[in-house]
Amino acid sequence: MLRRSLASVAMLLIVIPEIGCGSSTPKGGGNPAYVTVRGTNRLFAYTLNGVGELQEISKSPFVTGTSPSAVAVHPSGKFIYVANSADSTVWVYTVDSQGGLTQASQVRVGLNPSALAIDAGGAFLFVANEGSDSVTGYSIDSGTGALTFVAGSNISTSSPVALALTPSAKFLYVANANTASVSGFSVTAGALAPLAGVPVAVGSNPSSIAIDQGGHFLYVSSVAANALWGFSINASSGLLSSVPSSPLSTGTHPLGVTFDTTGKFLYTANSGSNNVSGFSIDANTGAATAISGSPFTAGTAPVFVAADPAGGFLYSGNQGSNNISAFSVDSNSGALKSAGTTGTGDSPSAMALGK
Repeated sequence: MLRRSLASVAMLLIVIPEIGCGSSTPKGGGNPAYVTVRGTNRLFAYTLNGVGELQEISKSPFVTGTSPSAVAVHPSGKFIYVANSADSTVWVYTVDSQGGLTQASQVRVGLNPSALAIDAGGAFLFVANEGSDSVTGYSIDSGTGALTFVAGSNISTSSPVALALTPSAKFLYVANANTASVSGFSVTAGALAPLAGVPVAVGSNPSSIAIDQGGHFLYVSSVAANALWGFSINASSGLLSSVPSSPLSTGTHPLGVTFDTTGKFLYTANSGSNNVSGFSIDANTGAATAISGSPFTAGTAPVFVAADPAGGFLYSGNQGSNNISAFSVDSNSGALKSAGTTGTGDSPSAMALGK
């Protein structure tokens, strides 16, 4: 079965040295960005310099657990979380004043964690455990970033590979690879309860979920169907209803999907065709229309796309060419223009950008 990553990953046993803590002011002084690299068990830390370039900070990269698969930034910017697929852990890092990272704690989660989601208030973190067919929730200590399991948050679902929270943190949605579906749950103090009317069917092997900043629309990429499924979100019930354009075609093997910060545009990373598809989103119906010039050339085998929270730039992680492609985003049309590449030495697996 196709998975979110089409690259072979070697599982390495490593001795974990002391994690660096940074010693110089980040170059560029912009917002931070973090990229996990699965093959070398590393986490790269960057700042954005205002023209789309990723500038690596001193002492980056930092050591992770084995085969890091996902990364998330706490809304405060004080903590970074990395899910390590091979050793079934989530590592917690603290961020110092110069952007350096120190591993502060870790928790064992379900088998093969594949995705992370943090609520906008920074109170809870949710983990998709692909290997144990579950999603688990943890409260976040505001002082240390440490994670504590939330009773009532361990729910069963079939091979979860992606998570997305609504901005209100009222609903959590899960892409289930084995059942070609999206499940939905209400969230109450970190505990999860199934929503009525879900799961809903999507294309085979769904790989990624994106929700716009307003919490109105949800899109899911299907690797096997080379398509996107779009839904409007009922603000009261969380019920999902298909948008008029759903499903719509993408490039080959869309492994990642994201909205831009305005919610006007949607992008997919197409691993099989080495490009990024772009769509404009109707603010009333959620219907998607291909952007002129789409798809846009990326590196080899892009597996994720990530939007700059400050707006203006988009990034794709290219597992085949071992780098990150940067694009400037036309604010009117959503069209992408190449803004350079940054090497990662091995296959990048996930990216998170802070504010």
